[in-house]
Amino acid sequence: MGVIDKVRRAAPVAAEPTVLPLDSIVMGDCIAVLKSLPAKSVDCIFADPPYNLQLGGELFRPDGSHVDAVTDDWDKFESLKHYDAFTRAWAAEAHRVLKDDGTIWVIGSYHNIFRVGVGLQDLGFWILNDIIWRKANPMPNFRGTRFTNAHETLIWASKGEKAKYTFNYRSMKTLNDELQMRSDWEFPICGGPERLKAGGVKVHPTQKPEALLYRVLLACTKPGDVVLDPFFGTGTTGAVAKRLGRHWVGIEREAEYCAAAAARIEAALPLDESALATMQSPRSAPKVAFGTLVETGYLTPGAVLTDAKRRWSATVRADGSLLSACGSVGSIHKLGATLQAAPACNGWVFWHHDDGGKMKPIDTLRQTYLLATQP
Repeated sequence: MGVIDKVRRAAPVAAEPTVLPLDSIVMGDCIAVLKSLPAKSVDCIFADPPYNLQLGGELFRPDGSHVDAVTDDWDKFESLKHYDAFTRAWAAEAHRVLKDDGTIWVIGSYHNIFRVGVGLQDLGFWILNDIIWRKANPMPNFRGTRFTNAHETLIWASKGEKAKYTFNYRSMKTLNDELQMRSDWEFPICGGPERLKAGGVKVHPTQKPEALLYRVLLACTKPGDVVLDPFFGTGTTGAVAKRLGRHWVGIEREAEYCAAAAARIEAALPLDESALATMQSPRSAPKVAFGTLVETGYLTPGAVLTDAKRRWSATVRADGSLLSACGSVGSIHKLGATLQAAPACNGWVFWHHDDGGKMKPIDTLRQTYLLATQP
């Protein structure tokens, strides 16, 4: 399927919606498009709705340079009452299209997330967690009148209090170097080559980092599941879903974003099946979890690691676990110990990666990540 084929225009709402436009972007109003989707048809929803920032003017740095911020019409609402009505309208349709065992994620800032949370609860959603995304490199408060806004909040909710839902606990634990995953996550804001730009200007002001979506989808979906994003933007959800072997449906009303998202997803490479297999358990927590290097692209699922003498090899999998050539599975530490028949192993120095023909410990990647993300 080509880039253009991935974008569809919204069709009139049918009396009995029956078709789910898998792996495509539907261009149109999110509420109208949601109404056109069949009931109980998607496994997970990731929603990044307008924040209703109410900035009240342009932002400038102390040196006079302009700050790219959200000043677009799609983020403007007449009043909080109008924003609440919009929230309840799209969230009600989200509840309808979500399967009984599905979950929804909504991300927002202090401007909107508390109002969204009330709306979700009033509609019957049951909040499972609130997740704090702590930004490793937040934008300073240039006016010096408030604390730096260094985090955003994600609400994770099931369809109801008694609903069963998917939570890949062991994969999350493995991703976090065999420690139970906490509800505070640290990732840098989207930047570098991942940030989409046109003529040197950001294509979208609030593009989310792929690492954030990687963790979300790995936590609560399975290969083959359908992930819906009603505020698709430049397609982060679709790109990550494709990499992880999930189906996706995006809804976006802005043609510029649709085009950028379609091209981005077309270029995304899915992981092979062996890399997609994730652990269903198992301690040692340095400052950076091995799974963080996988989430942020420092190591790609499917990459092969060896010990310094190349006696053993293992393939990196999507959740940060390793699969050895003999079929054993474990974290970088546990698998290293198992292969050596040793009581323990520091996987950071045992496992090596090929860096331009030179074998280097994966700890060098951890140090590179720390240098790139520490303020």
